Amino acid sequence: MTKKTHLAREMSARHIQMIALGGVIGTGLFLSSGYTIHQAGPLGTVIAYLIGALIVYAVMLCLGELSVAMPYTGAFHVYAKSLIGPATGLPLQFFIG
Repeated sequence: MTKKTHLAREMSARHIQMIALGGVIGTGLFLSSGYTIHQAGPLGTVIAYLIGALIVYAVMLCLGELSVAMPYTGAFHVYAKSLIGPATGLPLQFFIG
């Protein structure tokens, strides 16, 4: 087995898509942060982002617990349909895919 000593200078479609996605997310976050700072001020923005991050973290913890307890194939709509009722799972299925 030969050992490579240099990097190849090539980019695949996957690399270009990731660069584009990172650029779009970065620009959107930058513009959104500027608008939020203008509306709420610096402290309000930090507090709002911390509350949002806490909510996202709690949802991810809950989803992790659900996926360990009930390893179903699917997304949120599967858990909503089985735990809350069939009427809640169907609308979520259209949004998620």
